[in-house]
Amino acid sequence: MRLVINSLLFLLTIGLVYVLYSSIFEPIKFRVEKQKRERAVIDRLMKIRDAQSMHLDITGKYASSFDSLQYALENGRFMFINIEGDPDDPNFTDFKRDTIYQNAIDSVRSLEMDLTSLRKIPYSDGQDFAIFADTITYEKSLVNVVEVGSTYKNFMGPYALAKYARYDNRYDPNRFIKFGDKNKPVLTGNWEQ
Repeated sequence: MRLVINSLLFLLTIGLVYVLYSSIFEPIKFRVEKQKRERAVIDRLMKIRDAQSMHLDITGKYASSFDSLQYALENGRFMFINIEGDPDDPNFTDFKRDTIYQNAIDSVRSLEMDLTSLRKIPYSDGQDFAIFADTITYEKSLVNVVEVGSTYKNFMGPYALAKYARYDNRYDPNRFIKFGDKNKPVLTGNWEQ
């Protein structure tokens, strides 16, 4: 009988140690994993933002799909205009304008951008970012807008549950991490605010 009671007490002690261990280390593990995954997604979004800015320079609008973004950056060219002299000076009538074109793919390579994987959300098992681009009337002007992002649940893996909000008050697996806005012409990311 004594052996049975000692065994039960030993098992109870082991169970309590496990509960104590998990209550201490689960929040730490969640925070570390969230920071790692969030940083990877933000880095990818910043590259997409750079690619969208290049697409705007090439075509005059943002890409509404990753296929058109990739095509424009692989096949498009940047136009640079070099002006010698001051075209606004009324006394100086002789100014030169020189137009130079550069392949966009050269800039993509120098930035070490992988256009085929740019669309993929890190830690998501191959899901694509949501992408939106259009023109809207903003303050009586027609402007280009873009929004690219993902919800946290797409890349948080086993931590994509609402129960982890108890470790971080701002954590919501349905919250959208993005840059740009469908309703105004901005390129800032919501992580920068």
